[in-house]
Amino acid sequence: MSSVPELTHFVDGQPRMVDVTGKAATHREACAEAWVLLPPEARTALEGGRNLKGDPLVVARLAGLSGSKRTADLITLCHPIPVTGARVEVTLEQRGVHIVAHVKTEAPTGVEMEALTAVTVAALNVYDMLKAASKAIEIQDVRLISKSGGKSGDYRRGEQP
Repeated sequence: MSSVPELTHFVDGQPRMVDVTGKAATHREACAEAWVLLPPEARTALEGGRNLKGDPLVVARLAGLSGSKRTADLITLCHPIPVTGARVEVTLEQRGVHIVAHVKTEAPTGVEMEALTAVTVAALNVYDMLKAASKAIEIQDVRLISKSGGKSGDYRRGEQP
């Protein structure tokens, strides 16, 4: 018989922000990724450097960093936490634009949402900068790769608990 995990953001069916008042601040890290798939015309525009708005990969990196710090403004029940370190890698690969974010904090709650927000905001900026070339750009495979710290322990995608 499998047990159903408790959803901490609900009490008696009503949403709430989890109370972390008594929790100690500990070191936590998270890594997330996203892919932006480019139709040929968008890829050609990106590779040709013909974007009047600038380099989409550089803008995406900066947007991802900013997004990691603004997560609590965007995710309704997310705690505002100090992002003590963030790195966003944006690379053009065969499949498309690959975005990876690594985020760190010393806080009573984790940084998974900050890493996921970073890659999502970066991906949306790639779309925004290349949409003149094609509206068929796709954002796919936004997911958590790993996290460390906190009561739930470490997680690495593909590993069994």
